[in-house]
Amino acid sequence: MTQTVQLRERRPVFLAAAALVVIAIAIVTIAVAMLEKTRSTPQTQAAAATATLGPFDGIGIEADAAIVIDMQSGKTLYEKNADVQLPIASLTKVALILAVAEVLSLDSIITIPYYAGGAGESGHLLKGSEWRVRDIIDFTLVASSNNGAEILADAANASLSEHYPEAPEDAATLFRMNDMALSLGLQSAFFLNVNGLDLSETLAGAYGSARDVATLYAYAAGSDPSLFAETARNGVLLTDANGTDTQNAVNTNDAQGAIPGLIMGKTGTTDLAGGNLAIVFDMGLAHPVVAVVLGSSDKGRFTDMQTLVASARKSITE
Repeated sequence: MTQTVQLRERRPVFLAAAALVVIAIAIVTIAVAMLEKTRSTPQTQAAAATATLGPFDGIGIEADAAIVIDMQSGKTLYEKNADVQLPIASLTKVALILAVAEVLSLDSIITIPYYAGGAGESGHLLKGSEWRVRDIIDFTLVASSNNGAEILADAANASLSEHYPEAPEDAATLFRMNDMALSLGLQSAFFLNVNGLDLSETLAGAYGSARDVATLYAYAAGSDPSLFAETARNGVLLTDANGTDTQNAVNTNDAQGAIPGLIMGKTGTTDLAGGNLAIVFDMGLAHPVVAVVLGSSDKGRFTDMQTLVASARKSITE
């Protein structure tokens, strides 16, 4: 009996000893791990941190909203407030051109009903002069002519009214622009006029999100890129239908020459919108990307876009 009792009394001692051994092993394991961690050099730590950063990480842009989408895969490469509804200003004119091109032959001739000037150093279309639709489109897009936009809208209005009998007779072009926005699934885009000019100090002429604009421009580049090809050039020299007058349209996109592979682009600026810019560019081997900047400054939109383009190229090539 005495021996049995002694064995039972020793069991707690054995268990305590075993527990101490387990704890000691755990402490040694933790110490070794901490020692290995402290042996990593600042260089290796920096390399590990760099490896986790993407091309768009840490970039700074002035714009209130922006988006970059790989049109080939449909993947969004970058976005900032991409679904916020903002004034889009003259980015509107791409929707206008898509609408009027449905019914106006590019070789048909329009007699200019009133003076139409272009932005900056661009020329003008004089009242009474005759111009081909193709040239008025180029002038309207490249020189961002607001009167040019209205002339095209008026010229297409009757034919679009026939195609869309539910449209108001005097605003069929504007109707078709909004109808197109709906058919493309643009969630927050709508047009109150055909050129995007502010209607008042508080009401813009057109609204949309960066994602809406990207969808519209991707559609434009895919449906008929020839309509917008001249926007990829620094300027266009236009000749009227009679061959008696030439006018220069200077591109309002100051970043045009700094974006290799530019397919199309359009600027927009008003007091309410700030500085806007939307482009489609080719990464190479038919790999288009669409990028949109909304609510930047007049100059900031160009540096913002160059930053986004450079990051997009890195993201695709990595």
